[in-house]
Amino acid sequence: MTDTINDPIIRVRDLTVGFEDRLILENLNLDVKRGEILGFVGASGAGKSVLTRTIIGLMPKRSGTIEVFGVNMNEASEEQRRAVERRWGVLFQHGALFSSLSVRQNIQFPVREFMKVSERLLDEIAIAKLAMVGLKPEVADRFPSELSGGMIKRVALARALALDPEIVFLDEPTSGLDPISAGDFDELVMTLQRTLGLTVFMVTHDLDSLKTACNRIAVLGERKVLLVGTMNDMLASQHSWLQAYFHGKRARAVVA
Repeated sequence: MTDTINDPIIRVRDLTVGFEDRLILENLNLDVKRGEILGFVGASGAGKSVLTRTIIGLMPKRSGTIEVFGVNMNEASEEQRRAVERRWGVLFQHGALFSSLSVRQNIQFPVREFMKVSERLLDEIAIAKLAMVGLKPEVADRFPSELSGGMIKRVALARALALDPEIVFLDEPTSGLDPISAGDFDELVMTLQRTLGLTVFMVTHDLDSLKTACNRIAVLGERKVLLVGTMNDMLASQHSWLQAYFHGKRARAVVA
């Protein structure tokens, strides 16, 4: 089965995930459209990161189906799965850079995993990806411990872009950043989405990111997706959690 431009690029149906006797997600359904920035929001501990990790195959599911690029990941062979994984990139929470590797080596890591290329080309890829996220070539020889929080996020994004993916998963990309740095990162994501034609699945608590960067928002609660829509849809909802989140004290900039 191949994907077409009208199909969801990610299609999740009846997904159930749990740990021992505790369900985290139950019969969850979600479509991610090609070329959009989808913001995924919910209470702390609701399972946002669990969903991301389940989609990319880092966590097992109990039941349900996940299709990416039209490929049913339940039925995919190892070769098919690796072909799909080659087409996405992931920015994990807090960057998750390898502390013992330089910036250059961190960015090159997924390229070494999936491709056989020369050291010269590996170096060119690292420098090019740093430029894409607004960092200078000399950053390549630093180690994560020598970077600011904002630089760590940019390097992690550069690593996520190393294989020229079509989908990028961003898990809390602006957490821990000051408002200016967070705003700059949102602008970077929007620019990359436009210029590269990316589909972006962004888990975030940042109301400004949801308002500024996202085409649609999906809300996780009660172990399922409660609502998918625009910011106006969120503001119009009468659901108690959405009312508290989007009309609370910290939401003044969103509703203004």
